[in-house]
Amino acid sequence: MRTAVLALPVLAVLTVAGGAFAQSNPPQASRPEPTPVSPVTVMPPTLPPKVTTTWPAAGETVAPGILVLKVSFDQKMSPGAWNYAAAAGGEKPECVRAPRLLNDGRTFVLLCSTKPGKSYAVAFNGVREGGFANEAENPALTAELAFSTSKDPSIYTLKGAMKAASLKDDEGPVQEAPKLVATTP
Repeated sequence: MRTAVLALPVLAVLTVAGGAFAQSNPPQASRPEPTPVSPVTVMPPTLPPKVTTTWPAAGETVAPGILVLKVSFDQKMSPGAWNYAAAAGGEKPECVRAPRLLNDGRTFVLLCSTKPGKSYAVAFNGVREGGFANEAENPALTAELAFSTSKDPSIYTLKGAMKAASLKDDEGPVQEAPKLVATTP
């Protein structure tokens, strides 16, 4: 009997202590908190992009001087993926390093200079890795463009080169930097 009497106060203490413990530590949820994940875009499988048009056109003879090389693809393209290289059959024109992707998402323009009476040849995606690719990062098929320059008077202005390439004023090969606003200290 003595054990029963001693067990009762111990049981009461454990019950009170357990209740206090339960109040200070509510039961944990049965599932863990969600883990934040950055948005992911899954693109459907695509065919490799193909060149649809160029300026100058293949085999065309154009005025020498400033030239806006234009290449259009059959799909929307990634703005940071491109590759221009020399091709067999001519020189590569001297061009700025990076082209600009126009607002249509399919056409790149590149500012170049050419000399009179020369043959030029350019490979688009001569190296497919890191070259022109669509929005799903599928590399474009390799294409080549060969054209020549006449001995006619040269084009010396960007505006003249854009007109020759049938580009609008807002489709220039070089984007303006945003205007800086002067602040006073």
